Amino acid sequence: MKVKAAKKLNEQDHKLLALWAADCAEHVLPFFEKKHPKDDRPRQAIEAARAWVRGEIACGQARAAAVAAHAAARESVHAAARAVARATGHAAGTTHMAGHARHAAAYAVTAATQAAAAAGAESAWQYQRLSAHLRPIALPSPGQEP
Repeated sequence: MKVKAAKKLNEQDHKLLALWAADCAEHVLPFFEKKHPKDDRPRQAIEAARAWVRGEIACGQARAAAVAAHAAARESVHAAARAVARATGHAAGTTHMAGHARHAAAYAVTAATQAAAAAGAESAWQYQRLSAHLRPIALPSPGQEP
């Protein structure tokens, strides 16, 4: 079976994916903040992704925020909150590698599912927020996962 080579993204598309990943993660952020109101690491990861897009911080700073968000995930005992923190970590990680965007979206759906929210509605919301030309990259068809 032939595997399609990954599409090389231009800078603008990479930034669009980072913003979309941040939006996906932020959409479910209340599930984390309800359980951990004093832990701002996931919110900081989202802000880092957006700051990178605006050119305000370097990729390394966004990656540090991603690592911190993943640490928050490991520390949480709540499934939905863990998934949210992972989503935010992958959103910030998108600054380093665009492929993290799909993981941010997937963890956001997982968070919605774990929180007994409508996962199908979350997926539909994500789909509508992403530019059509980037959908095959961030939302691959089943069987095309890396």
